[in-house]
Amino acid sequence: MKALLLCAGFGARLRPVTSFIPKCLVPINGKPLLEYWLENLTEAGIEEFLINTHYLHEQVEEYVENSKYRDKITLIYEKELLNTGGTLLANREFFNGETFMLVHADNLSFCDFKEFIDSHEKRDPICEITMMLFKSDNPSSCGIVELKDNIVIDFHEKVDSPPSDLANGAVYICEDSLFEFLVSLNKKDIDFSNDVLPKFMGRINTYLNGIYHRDIGTLESYSLSQIEILKLL
Repeated sequence: MKALLLCAGFGARLRPVTSFIPKCLVPINGKPLLEYWLENLTEAGIEEFLINTHYLHEQVEEYVENSKYRDKITLIYEKELLNTGGTLLANREFFNGETFMLVHADNLSFCDFKEFIDSHEKRDPICEITMMLFKSDNPSSCGIVELKDNIVIDFHEKVDSPPSDLANGAVYICEDSLFEFLVSLNKKDIDFSNDVLPKFMGRINTYLNGIYHRDIGTLESYSLSQIEILKLL
């Protein structure tokens, strides 16, 4: 299986940390965030990675050049950001018609990724996507899901009174058939949360990450990750 690691964003909410370093390279316990993804997914059997870049892309390129995973990585620079679905569509050939993993790499995540993959393989055939879930300590700041038989039937994006604490972890396993839908949108800039997920209600399998998952999106969450990771290593 191949994986797309999304690393092109500005990390605006994490400034001033990200004023001089891209979000995917912020250090957590002395190791770049991106390295945790490469390490954990390689151990789970992911063989090739596509990494998109934009903001401070030279730093990501330098990191990859010096990484022990460099032979597994293909870098793609986006002069203009395409959004998640747009990046997928622009790089369709990379995936060779196979099932793939889609990762927002501004999260710090630990789980049994082999079990995550296995949950997709054993999903209800109606589902084309498996979404990683986690229990959020601040549900109103997340995309919260409603489930029936482990399948997403509704989605509540950052609402004041969400129905649960089960949040979208922005890590997915997708079937190649997803590309036909992306093509049908007839545009280059495709937002996964707004343009794609709502159209797949009733067709998204879920996997609960019960070990650890945190969006490194704010200074508070970044600080917490520095403490919490010490319990995981």
